Amino acid sequence: QVQLQESGPGLVKPSQTLSLTCTVSGDSITTAYTGYTWIRQPPGKGLEWMGVIRFDGSTYYNPSLKSRTSISRDTSKNQFSLQLTSVAPDDTAVYYCTSGARYWGQGTQVTVSS
Repeated sequence: QVQLQESGPGLVKPSQTLSLTCTVSGDSITTAYTGYTWIRQPPGKGLEWMGVIRFDGSTYYNPSLKSRTSISRDTSKNQFSLQLTSVAPDDTAVYYCTSGARYWGQGTQVTVSS
């Protein structure tokens, strides 16, 4: 059973960097052909795909967020991370990490506010 758990601060000030980590258990993040994604859902809106880091370390981002988004990984800890720079109140959302969109973390609320 693959499990994912998001962690990070729940409150970020405008213009700062949002940093979240996803810890994966039950599978290696280097398992062939698996992609690990970040998805968010702002209040009252639909899901937004932010980006993916694949098993080989390659990354792909939502073009609308690409200039502010970075996804990295620590294979020794079986974790992958999200950084979103220059955040604004519109970045307030529940942030999810997923494994191949099949397994999801429970989500973590991040609020951008001064």
